[in-house]
Amino acid sequence: MEDESLSNDHETRRVMERHATDRVLDTGALRALAHPLRVRIYDILSQYGPQTASSLAEKLGESSGSTSYHLRALAKQELIHECPDRGTGRERWWERPVGGVSIMSEDSMKTPAGRSAAQIVMNEFFRNRQEQLLRFVDHGLKNAGEEWENGSLISTATARLTPQQSRDLSVKIMALIDDAVDTHRNQTGEDVRPVSIRADVFPLPELGGQS
Repeated sequence: MEDESLSNDHETRRVMERHATDRVLDTGALRALAHPLRVRIYDILSQYGPQTASSLAEKLGESSGSTSYHLRALAKQELIHECPDRGTGRERWWERPVGGVSIMSEDSMKTPAGRSAAQIVMNEFFRNRQEQLLRFVDHGLKNAGEEWENGSLISTATARLTPQQSRDLSVKIMALIDDAVDTHRNQTGEDVRPVSIRADVFPLPELGGQS
C-alpha cells in the first residue's frame, strides 16, 4: 500500500510539473476564442499542425478572407502565432503554440462575460470532438483499415470511487497521455496520422437528479 501511495505521489508531481506552464485563458482570450469558427480553426491547428488562411478556408468551406480575419483575431490574443521561417508575404502560415491551455480559470468564472465565453468555447470544443468520434464510428472503422481498427479504442466503464480515487485515476491517465504527446508530438512517417486521445473522468448524477 505504501509503494502505491509513493507511486501516486510521484505521478501527481510529474503531472503538476508538466502542466505548471499551461496557459490559463483570461476573459479577453476566451472572448476572442468564443466563436464556433474560431474554435474549429484552433482545433485544426492543434490537431493537424500549421495552416494558411487558404488551406483553412478549403477545409472549412469558408472564404480565405473570413479565415484570415479570424486568424488575426486569435493572434491578437496570442492564441496562435505566425510560423517562423515559413511562408511569404502573400502566404502566411499559422500555428498554435506548444503547451496546454486551461479554459475554466478562476478569474474568468467571476464575471458573466467570462462564464459565457468559457461556456461557448467548451460547448464548441466538445461538439467538434463528438462529431469526430461519430464520424470515425460511422465511416472510419470500415475505411481506416484493420491496423487502425486494432489500434483504436472506444470504451466506457463505470466504477464507484471516492473523490481522491477519482483524482488518482485522472493523474494516471494524464501521465500516460503526457508521455505519448511528449514522445510523439513531432513524429513523421508513412503510417503516422494525428490521433485524438480523449479521457473523461467525472461523477455521474443521481438518478432523477441534476447534479
